[in-house]
Amino acid sequence: MWPPCGVLRALALARSWGTRPCSGGGGGGVSYTQGQSPEPRTREYFYYVDHQGQLFLDDSKMKNFITCYKDPQFLVAFFSRLTPNRSGRYEAAFPFLSLCGRERNFLRCEDRPVVFTHLLAEGTGPPRLSYCGGGEALTVPFEPARLLPLAANGRLYHPAPEQAGGVGLVRSALAFELSACFEYTPGGPALPSHVRWRGRLLALTMDLARLLPAVPPP
Repeated sequence: MWPPCGVLRALALARSWGTRPCSGGGGGGVSYTQGQSPEPRTREYFYYVDHQGQLFLDDSKMKNFITCYKDPQFLVAFFSRLTPNRSGRYEAAFPFLSLCGRERNFLRCEDRPVVFTHLLAEGTGPPRLSYCGGGEALTVPFEPARLLPLAANGRLYHPAPEQAGGVGLVRSALAFELSACFEYTPGGPALPSHVRWRGRLLALTMDLARLLPAVPPP
């Protein structure tokens, strides 16, 4: 059971409030106040997730491991509710939204809203990828043949929950580990063509490329 909305609200209220211009998602400058109430009994908060899967209040001046959210309960509640932002508010600057009752939590991201951080492959069960600090509570089945390496930015991608965009970024440290499983066609492109996983050689499908029309810089 996820924590009640009040948990999200209390955690956000514990941070500083302020109005700030923000550029994001090609939407130009926008202004907001953390915790603003555009209508009765409604609060709005604004967040940012970086390429390591760390979540911050968007207006945090310093974004690093010290200032990111670390509470697993909060992270699971936030990311399990994540959907495309079709609210009619801040859609260009904050393309994703996590709703909790009458609380709107807007999210923009450096690359993708879902960032895979750990491979959970203990025992004989099917391996799973964990994302955004949620541990075993935020996972998807690991599909090695659907890993997508992109030459344009040197990053690695993997299928993510459909409501969160369908494709997620693999954190650089985990991508480096998985790269040892890639195999290349002699004389072929610089990108790998196959992945060897648990004794099987699998052709990379590259089917996620259609979900990444615009590739962010490295």
